[in-house]
Amino acid sequence: MRSFMREKKIYCGDLYREVDIFGYTTTQAVYTGRGKRSKKVKESEPKQKNLNDKNARRYLIQLGNLNFGDDPDALHTTATYSAKNLPPTIEAAEREVSNYLRRVQYRREKEGLPPLKYILVTAYSVGKDGEKPTRIHHHIIMNGGLDRDVIENLWRKRRRKGQKQGDKIGFCNADRLQADENGIAALCNYLAKQPGGKKRWSSSQNLQRPTSRANDGRYTRRQVEKIAKERPGREFWEKKYPGWTLTDDDYGVTYEHNPVTGWAIYLKLRKKE
Repeated sequence: MRSFMREKKIYCGDLYREVDIFGYTTTQAVYTGRGKRSKKVKESEPKQKNLNDKNARRYLIQLGNLNFGDDPDALHTTATYSAKNLPPTIEAAEREVSNYLRRVQYRREKEGLPPLKYILVTAYSVGKDGEKPTRIHHHIIMNGGLDRDVIENLWRKRRRKGQKQGDKIGFCNADRLQADENGIAALCNYLAKQPGGKKRWSSSQNLQRPTSRANDGRYTRRQVEKIAKERPGREFWEKKYPGWTLTDDDYGVTYEHNPVTGWAIYLKLRKKE
């Protein structure tokens, strides 16, 4: 079984990009097609919604940078539950936060703002019985426009008869996203990889989706093997991809070896200033 090398660029906005350089077998090429340079196509969203899944974590980072990486008004909201309001199941917690997001969207409509865009990560631990969830909380990246006090105050139960507003569900804090030269990759990476517990994610349907383009003629297997063994520095990749540089020296480039298809290289790039 023969293989060839494919370069796949994944476009995640103006500030962030990923590049995969990997071997493809002739059998895989029958299903995906082989050509020198393809048209841009949308990246498929992972079916797995659990952030313990590597592909789901990666897609979350791409999605976050594409939609919120250069938005100066975007917010990171954290919502928790008081002891008396802790949901009995994750499904109940997801219904609670869905109701909250509907209230945020309704408020945006009242104030004439564009529709809500968001990425939601629900994190939790599992109790000693292995079933009942504990320490449930939500992280929400959303577009700006609403006052932060308003967003925090909407984290409430539905108003009961005689109440001016519903009871507080728990603690809620909204902060402006602190983007750096890598966009919001650091926050997305934290949300996806923070240790302990389990994490599920979802997003609004109106987000832009990452696109990619494949090029099967740029690298040979021998070239990729040579690069993987020599591990060149940042300057090498800056020449390969003018105008871009590694996000950092430690995690901006990863090398992996497969006994069938050989070496693969994965790059995380940011726009040079």
